[in-house]
Amino acid sequence: MRALRFDDHLHLTTDEALPSPTAAEALIRVRLAGICHTDLELTHGYMGFSGILGHEFVGEIVQGSDEWPRGTRVVGEINIACGKCEYCLGGIPSQCLNRSTLGLSNYGGTFTDHMRLPFANLHRVPDSVTDEQAVFTEPLAAALQVPELATIRPSDRVVLIGAGKLGLLIAQVLHRIGCDLAVIVRKERPKRLLAQWGIATIDAQTLPEKSRLRSAHIVVDATGNAEGFALGLDIVRPRGTIVLKSTYAHLPTVNLSKVVVDEIKIVGSRCGPFDAALRMLQSKQVDVTSLIEATYSLDDALQAFDHAAQSGVLKVLLKP
Repeated sequence: MRALRFDDHLHLTTDEALPSPTAAEALIRVRLAGICHTDLELTHGYMGFSGILGHEFVGEIVQGSDEWPRGTRVVGEINIACGKCEYCLGGIPSQCLNRSTLGLSNYGGTFTDHMRLPFANLHRVPDSVTDEQAVFTEPLAAALQVPELATIRPSDRVVLIGAGKLGLLIAQVLHRIGCDLAVIVRKERPKRLLAQWGIATIDAQTLPEKSRLRSAHIVVDATGNAEGFALGLDIVRPRGTIVLKSTYAHLPTVNLSKVVVDEIKIVGSRCGPFDAALRMLQSKQVDVTSLIEATYSLDDALQAFDHAAQSGVLKVLLKP
């Protein structure tokens, strides 16, 4: 089968062995997969990754069980947990001490014809949710994790930095809370989408003036670069909160003394609730299809990655 691998360099293989699922795993035919910023970071050295890339997908079970019959459309959580460590037993399997991570760490990813994943990680896709919507389940769940971990009240002023693929999902989630939300925007396309959704924007060119205000109760950094964290420190008010949604290939350099002096709370936010994401997609509470930039065949995966890496590009999909 075909698979997009990163082993010191990005390349498409055509002779990859079909996965051999255990009794606790399903064999899944990938219907659609999404390229995210983390995938790009992996090819720049993040986590020292080697293997089949990809963790956003919607697929169809080929080999399952009585509970998960052949043909069932599914999405899946990315953390493969041991079920035995203190975090698993404490109800936080996403922080399992012995975890593997789909397409990220010691587990083959989704940029391929067929993949495997534990039944425990699977979620059924409602019939009314299209493949093009379902492929956004994982990043939408990650967006929903922001208010899950950081208390955001309707009266709070919230500034979101980074109007990219994930940022636009976070913006829609926070908008539904009713908080005083503004998104820092550099590109015209996300600016148009945010206006269409009724979400206020701040032009990046006005940032020097805005940063001096230090008015935000909450700042969410979804830029994917260290500059976003640094800017968040300029914008957040004393005793405010910065929520980090970015992963970095290299260590960021920021003024941590400001965190101490201004008593700023830093919250890391990673994976989120799939069931809630699927409910939002089913009830059409979020617009995800407007974020699709292009869809490529898996045969053209290298071209798709080049496209996804361009500045300002939103979601690029792979269709095996």
